[in-house]
Amino acid sequence: MLSMRFDLRLPNMNAAQIADQYHAALDMAQWADGKPGFTIGLTEHHAAEDGYMSSPLVVATAMAARTSNVKFLIGCALLPMYDPVRLAEEIIALDYISRGRVTYVLGIGYRPEEYALYGLDFNERGRIADQKVEQLLCELDKAQRASEPLRVTPAPFTSPRPPIMWGGASKPAARRAGRLGLGFFAQTDNPELGKIYRESSLAAGHQPGPLVLPSADRPSIVFVDPDPDLAWQELGQYLLQDARSYAEWNRNTKHQTVSLSQAQTVEYLREERAAHQILTPAEAVGQINLWGSLSLHPLCGGCPPKIAWSYLTNIEQYLLPLL
Repeated sequence: MLSMRFDLRLPNMNAAQIADQYHAALDMAQWADGKPGFTIGLTEHHAAEDGYMSSPLVVATAMAARTSNVKFLIGCALLPMYDPVRLAEEIIALDYISRGRVTYVLGIGYRPEEYALYGLDFNERGRIADQKVEQLLCELDKAQRASEPLRVTPAPFTSPRPPIMWGGASKPAARRAGRLGLGFFAQTDNPELGKIYRESSLAAGHQPGPLVLPSADRPSIVFVDPDPDLAWQELGQYLLQDARSYAEWNRNTKHQTVSLSQAQTVEYLREERAAHQILTPAEAVGQINLWGSLSLHPLCGGCPPKIAWSYLTNIEQYLLPLL
């Protein structure tokens, strides 16, 4: 019903402020644990000037240790930057700490800087991803078999393994998900991607798994307040920071992504009524009824924890009683 995402983009902050943001994210996860139907999403990027979270499994582990009910979605975890054996071990450890509450969306990434940081050839990213995802799945599957002489241990808490999907906005991403028997989490609602995914799954002898094709009509970053005018005055700079940062990263990207905006001003971002929205409680209920859930992003764009908490209080005070 409600989801909450953290990327911990923290522009122009000092070490103490960054630590405050990380600890606020942990506290917010604990807050969500007492609410029904909450999912927490953690995303990943590297070599970002604004400190975008680079270790979502570490953060998810800390959150899982402080919660009992809330579920987690890590995505996309940029697989080429991982050692598959070590990643399998960390997935299994988090599977036990969370008691099976984590789903993974793996991806290939689109920023050459990230590949350069890890000494990887950006032009070989497809081959690298194929090699590593096959090894990762093999290691997780071998961990279930005690007869294997050399395997990662222990076997996963979740049998046969924690849920894993492949993410992306391209046809090769859809084919990769289908060929490997994974679910597919797209970045757009392009129906052709769904068709390719289903056909690739069946051609490889797999039944299609979960398929997510997000609509551009569904806001992906939502705050709730009875007075949106005042809320835009307080939050607008942070929402614009988020929108402009993603637009800059994706300026040369050929594929569609539903959360992208070309806004250069707070006024334009608000009028756009696309990914970034501030809704009244009644409007938020309407979005939940339409889409089945609402996507919160309380620390968006480096929003200070004190301000972010006030909008989570709005969720408790104004929205939850209406649901």
